[in-house]
Amino acid sequence: MSETNDVNDAIKHFPRLRARTLRFGCGAPRSAQTVGDGSRALFLRSDGPEDLVTALWLSWFDESGEHHETKLADPRELLGATADSEDVPAEEKARRERAREGGTGIVGYSSDDDGNRIVFTINGRLFLTDIDWNDETGAPEPHTRELAGEWLDEDPAMYTPVLNPRIAPDGEHVLYTTGSYLMLVDIGGELGDRITAVYGVSVEDEDGNPAENTWKIGLAEFVAGEEMDRYDGFWWAPDSQHVLFESFDTADEPTWYISDPADPEKPAAGRRYPRALTRNADVYLTVITLAFDENGRYAGITGNADVDWDREAYEYVAAVHWRRGHDPLVLVQNRRQTRDQVLEVAVAADGAALGATRVLEEHANDQWIDLIHGTPAYTPDGRLVCPLNDMAADTNRLTVDGRPFTPAGWNVRAVLDVTDDDVLAVVQRAPEIATEVPRAWAGSGAASDAESLFGGHDARSFDVVSIDYNGTITPVTTDPGQWTASRGERGIVVSGRDMRSARAQMRHILGEQSATISSTAAEPGFAPNVTFTRLGEHQLYTAIIAPSPSSPYAHADKLPVLMKPYGGPGFQQVVASQSFYWEGQWWADQGFLVVTADGRGTTGRGPAWDREIFEDMKDVTLADQIEAVNALPEAVSRLNADGRRPGVPMPDLDKVCMIGWSYGGFLSALAVLDAPNVFKAACAGAPPTDWTLYDTHYTERYLGLDPDVYRRNGIVQDAPGLVRPLMLIHGFADDNVTIAHSLRLSQALMAAGRPHTFLPLTGITHMTNDETVAENLLTLQRDFLRDALA
Repeated sequence: MSETNDVNDAIKHFPRLRARTLRFGCGAPRSAQTVGDGSRALFLRSDGPEDLVTALWLSWFDESGEHHETKLADPRELLGATADSEDVPAEEKARRERAREGGTGIVGYSSDDDGNRIVFTINGRLFLTDIDWNDETGAPEPHTRELAGEWLDEDPAMYTPVLNPRIAPDGEHVLYTTGSYLMLVDIGGELGDRITAVYGVSVEDEDGNPAENTWKIGLAEFVAGEEMDRYDGFWWAPDSQHVLFESFDTADEPTWYISDPADPEKPAAGRRYPRALTRNADVYLTVITLAFDENGRYAGITGNADVDWDREAYEYVAAVHWRRGHDPLVLVQNRRQTRDQVLEVAVAADGAALGATRVLEEHANDQWIDLIHGTPAYTPDGRLVCPLNDMAADTNRLTVDGRPFTPAGWNVRAVLDVTDDDVLAVVQRAPEIATEVPRAWAGSGAASDAESLFGGHDARSFDVVSIDYNGTITPVTTDPGQWTASRGERGIVVSGRDMRSARAQMRHILGEQSATISSTAAEPGFAPNVTFTRLGEHQLYTAIIAPSPSSPYAHADKLPVLMKPYGGPGFQQVVASQSFYWEGQWWADQGFLVVTADGRGTTGRGPAWDREIFEDMKDVTLADQIEAVNALPEAVSRLNADGRRPGVPMPDLDKVCMIGWSYGGFLSALAVLDAPNVFKAACAGAPPTDWTLYDTHYTERYLGLDPDVYRRNGIVQDAPGLVRPLMLIHGFADDNVTIAHSLRLSQALMAAGRPHTFLPLTGITHMTNDETVAENLLTLQRDFLRDALA
């Protein structure tokens, strides 16, 4: 078969293959965590390109410097055939939906400090892997067994579900939550495993009978997982003697119901949802001191105190960090997210009552304060590292004891490690402010032709760097891409994607030794034909995807334009990673010039850019997509004039359409409702059409608390203006952007007599991993747009 036929065949089969491979993630190493001194690292990987069942692995270097990969635990060996027919608790399914986790088997793990004991769940059962090291060969010898299985079987109503297990730093005990109780597992020994309920929440009516329990313990509330990227609801102390945990009451939150109309016998599932402009869950923190007997078995609680802070003024618990040698840090935010406090919770502090707090720092911003993962944090010697939205320098920076130390123009997106000498961070450079680049990056995407192909070290690249407290930047990653890392004292694991490789990459580095952790992930079979450029007055970072050289549309003089944005706050799509453009390439080979433009409010360009959309998301984000469309002809002409790449077909501005999902779906519907002179058709997937139906923490960050702002930024009221073809797509099982959004818009369109197409998806959540649905969704949208533009 010729190369041309190979590419065309790969394009044809792309939708199903992407779904079967979990977006080409099966078989790729992920979720790396260095353990010990960093010469070893745990990671997850399934056995093949379409294998969803993920196993636990160890990457390690022997004394000669040779690298090895050892499988520690395989779900199929532990459970047999049942590993392929996963049955997990509803609460775990909800957590995975929040984390956008599509895999099965071992999808998370917890390790002790030494990295020799690891706990995880499979199908709701609790397992422990013990690693012994062979004195002669130096190789690991893993042994995996189920923990406390007889306890779970004897009284499942009491001891299950097993949620979020975390092993103590000393490796002697495991804590998990059922949602109603915190459970402590004594591990083995001569006395065997034992489970004890150490703390619980229950509700009784006035007669002493069980009543509806709106309380949860040891879990993160909905907005923490969905919007703050905080998935834990309890934390071990580094000394393994104390525990800090969250409990929350959802009684004041509205109850929403998710149903499956295709199965009328199945009752609707009710759950509490923190709808914008309504009440949040009531969140508490408690710290306890644990006692253990002479055999190391749990013996009770010797200290117990609620954490004391102004919960009325600061109702969000945004982050918790507990470093060895220090008391825990808690970051709390007010409802509007314009003020926060960094609290130290007294646990081992001399003279302070257990659970008492002292305010270490306070921050404020007129619009909102960004959360930076990994902060606040102590250095080992006790200095405090915090994030700063520095509006004067237009940079998201870090401070140490209140002093900004990261340079202007280097926007910090996440903190990965904090030492006495430096901070390891993910950054995005603003070249307009930080004009010079480190020597290690010279020639890496610097020339204009390379930058147009691979991206540059700017908002398109999530770079891992070391930053010392004098502001000196030392790159860890070299090529532009989407990178992260886990670092130990001697070793580091770097993982991510870039524009040069189709596969996710993971490298374990120990001094001068470096090894690539193997991958069996599938590849799409084509490289996206992407050109990066910047468009319009706002110099929007933009990716233009043209048809493949083998496509029948490759040499077209002019093509319809398909705008494919996310376009909203808190995310970006113009990233130096091939994976962002595979679906765009499929569309390009259907006969479109595909354009993704990151407008104002998208991340990576500093706090002023982010805040351009404050209280005005609707108008600003649509204006930027229009700006990108109008700037396209000149940009394409300029790209073609340099002659360094095959020509890009000119855009046909009489045939411009838009597709998108989530906020991109909102923009797509908005485009044909409010700018029909520019956009001739749209497909809107899971669009939030009425912002009062979305959650508190996301929506109120950008729109505040004034109901009039919500009305102005919604699109249901714009329904009478529809004059262009619009397809709405929504899953009935979506518990993030519920189908009520699309139903309300459809109802308003019907009331206004405006024809439209509605594609409801039974059993589909906010993620669409069913391969039949994935393929048909694309082909149905393609045919709809072709007909609309004909």
